[in-house]
Amino acid sequence: MRSNNNNNYKRDHNSFSTNKAGLTVEVRNGDFTKALRIFKKKVQEAGIIQEYRDRQEYVKPSKKRAKAKAAGRARWLKKLAKDKQDRGF
Repeated sequence: MRSNNNNNYKRDHNSFSTNKAGLTVEVRNGDFTKALRIFKKKVQEAGIIQEYRDRQEYVKPSKKRAKAKAAGRARWLKKLAKDKQDRGF
């Protein structure tokens, strides 16, 4: 029997964190709350929490499309409401 030499599965598990150094924040003058706010902002910008939540469970492609379409519709309706309010209709 031939063994399967496809090692792509190993690469997929290691691709979760592309930045090996990680996020760091310097605490200056013992101001931990400011350092925590800066850290949270960096995590938000990097999209780490969102990626973690996305990977928690499998979502079918049709559900992804439906969710994206609903989000687009919500953005459009929000824009229409804002335009209506600005114009005074």
